[in-house]
Amino acid sequence: MNIGLLEFFDEISIRALALGTVRIATILVVAWITTVILKKLLRKLKTHLLEKSRLAEGLSEESTKRVETITRLIREAVLIALWLIVALIVLKELGIEIGPILAGAGILGLAVGFGAQNLVRDVISGFFFIIEDQVRVGDVAVVNGTAGLVEQLNFRTIVLRDLAGVVHVFPNGTVNTLSNMTKNWSGYVFDLGVAYKEDIDAVVKIIAQVGEEMKRDDTFGPLMLEVPEIFGLDRFHDSAVIIKGRIRTKPSQQWVVGREFLRRIKYAFDAAGIVIPFPHRTVYSIPQEKAPS
Repeated sequence: MNIGLLEFFDEISIRALALGTVRIATILVVAWITTVILKKLLRKLKTHLLEKSRLAEGLSEESTKRVETITRLIREAVLIALWLIVALIVLKELGIEIGPILAGAGILGLAVGFGAQNLVRDVISGFFFIIEDQVRVGDVAVVNGTAGLVEQLNFRTIVLRDLAGVVHVFPNGTVNTLSNMTKNWSGYVFDLGVAYKEDIDAVVKIIAQVGEEMKRDDTFGPLMLEVPEIFGLDRFHDSAVIIKGRIRTKPSQQWVVGREFLRRIKYAFDAAGIVIPFPHRTVYSIPQEKAPS
């Protein structure tokens, strides 16, 4: 009878072990299939993002890097989460109680969260900077009131170098305001002051002529997206009337184009006899009366 019981329990153990092995194998196969499907979906997402970027602004090295960064981060996060869940399920199938493991992980995560709140905030902010394409390396941006060229864009920090060569490092979580001056295209806004006596319509024609000549120029024309927009008479100043306009250029080229435009405007105004007002000072000399002899 004892031999029969042993054989019965052995049969139950073997059966349970076989069923557990089959269940674990099934879980691993399903996880592998899910991984393959997720990778295919992410490849399609990457292709879609690249096509969207190409249609919006032309496919460039920076846009390709951004798309690759986004898809890589999503893939790593999804796969890590998937295999953590699979590992917990397998442990449960092996008879290991996962409740204490989850509780310990929660306590550890809470402790790390309290100790690294700023780091987590910086990383999350950096992730959204990249995924939302708010700014890229090579852009000219104003971060928290400081302007400069973006030299590095990391998950924790954004690094600017200003015109004087000073490097400014901002933790991503501390960025309250960010203004990108070179996203997709740039603009040079000009305010040209001329004397009150000038014919405004004639001045506008000269400005338009200078802009058209620049657009046809072999050097500066390719940097301009279109001929300058002349908005017209903008305001009356103390000693001048102000004509406002804008030149749309390729990213980061607004200053080069704007300086050349002003140089040509000065020569064109001089040739046409148009006065650009500037402060005048008149000195009067009062003759002294001779003292009576």
